[in-house]
Amino acid sequence: MDHHRTSWENRFLTRREFLNRSGMGMGMLGLAALAGNNAFSSESGIGPNPLAPRNPHFTGRAKHIIHIFCNGGISHVDTFDPKPQLDKYAGKELPMENLRTERKTGAAFASPFKFRKYGQSGIEVSEIFSKTAACVDDLAVIRSMHADVPNHEPSLMLMNCGDARLIRPCLGSWLSYGLGTENQNLPAFISMCPGGYPIQESQNWQSGFLPTVYQGTYVDTRHSDVEKLIENIRNNAVSTPQQRRQLDLLQRLNRQHMLKREKDQDLEARVSSFELAYRMQMEATDAFDINREPDYIREMYGDSTQARQILIARRLVERGVRMVQVWHGAGQPWDNHDDIEVNHRRLAGQVDQAIAALLTDLKQRGLLDETLVIFGGEFGRTPTVELPTPGANAGKINGRDHNHYGFTMWMAGGGVKGGTVYGSTDEFGFQAAENPVHVHDLHATILHLMGFDHERLTFRHAGRDFRLTDVHGNVVHDIVA
Repeated sequence: MDHHRTSWENRFLTRREFLNRSGMGMGMLGLAALAGNNAFSSESGIGPNPLAPRNPHFTGRAKHIIHIFCNGGISHVDTFDPKPQLDKYAGKELPMENLRTERKTGAAFASPFKFRKYGQSGIEVSEIFSKTAACVDDLAVIRSMHADVPNHEPSLMLMNCGDARLIRPCLGSWLSYGLGTENQNLPAFISMCPGGYPIQESQNWQSGFLPTVYQGTYVDTRHSDVEKLIENIRNNAVSTPQQRRQLDLLQRLNRQHMLKREKDQDLEARVSSFELAYRMQMEATDAFDINREPDYIREMYGDSTQARQILIARRLVERGVRMVQVWHGAGQPWDNHDDIEVNHRRLAGQVDQAIAALLTDLKQRGLLDETLVIFGGEFGRTPTVELPTPGANAGKINGRDHNHYGFTMWMAGGGVKGGTVYGSTDEFGFQAAENPVHVHDLHATILHLMGFDHERLTFRHAGRDFRLTDVHGNVVHDIVA
């Protein structure tokens, strides 16, 4: 009968495909009956739009995240964790017997920067972040962070993905999976890094075992021209209606191709990316073009590459992007084994004004309450000088080594208790002493602020329910407003 006419592609089924579409299909019906009405809902990630907006476990204080990542390991004792005892021991060996570590580097190295108190909270901040310090009453400064190892690669993976060794989804991918996006014309998760990739490259914004559609979208913010920022953002060869017809044909062919490949997630992500790229042509052109901002706003942020990408971050969250990661120091990292006074001053100068502008701008627009701003690196730096090592620090004795035992991060907005200092390192800044906060605890707290119980935001993989915090993590309630 005509209304049961077989489509042409079904005339060429292999035996495997026939069994898959018949017998295996009966099994899926049984699964749907067991799982209930939500078996194929958008929350499962199988629905028609995996990035459709979804509700978290409870009403979160934050809806968006801007993560300013200081690649290489910013020194806490030179920025947000003053240690006057280093002046007393400068040039001398620290009393390591008081510390829970056998690790030794060089002699104590006093900070070359001056600290002073800022704001009503009186939190001490280094002179190289004096503009950010003007907003210190909005910051929750965690001075007792600690990680697992003093190496960049595993520490970057731990900070971004919750695991130092294995391939795992990053924080932005978990948020995209859990919340979707508020703007279907822009990616849910964008990672901006000028001049190329940081260490570990795209693994920092990977989706891991989550469907590929949740991975971050990389943008090289070295460029200011929108057409260079996002390759092929405009199609100058055909009109928009013609492009739409071409895309419809391509999507039809892709979906026919996908029917024979048992819902291949990489292919599904590719199909979705074509649609997103088409929709982005107008929206992204607007979002990434900071020339549409008034002169006084651009002057408030500054005219550096870092200032430009931090301003873009505000424009993106304003348009509903779920998470924006802003990388600083990819080409010239905070990994200052030598000349720390010169290099940290230079690097801080690239972002200090823009960070202060971002916090002020978000507050003036009423966006700070729903935007969580995070600042920090993968670990800190030792309070001792780096020992001279040929090829590592040019034989100099004016820099610091990697330190995962204790470091500082701060958060602002998005339900954070501003004007707060939580935890501390020892008197020298070598390791977390009071109220230690592991990276897993930080992730649990971030997810809590976004409305998630970190133990319940899971994905079934290889027979196990995985989560960002693995089997660890405690919410730091003392910094939640």
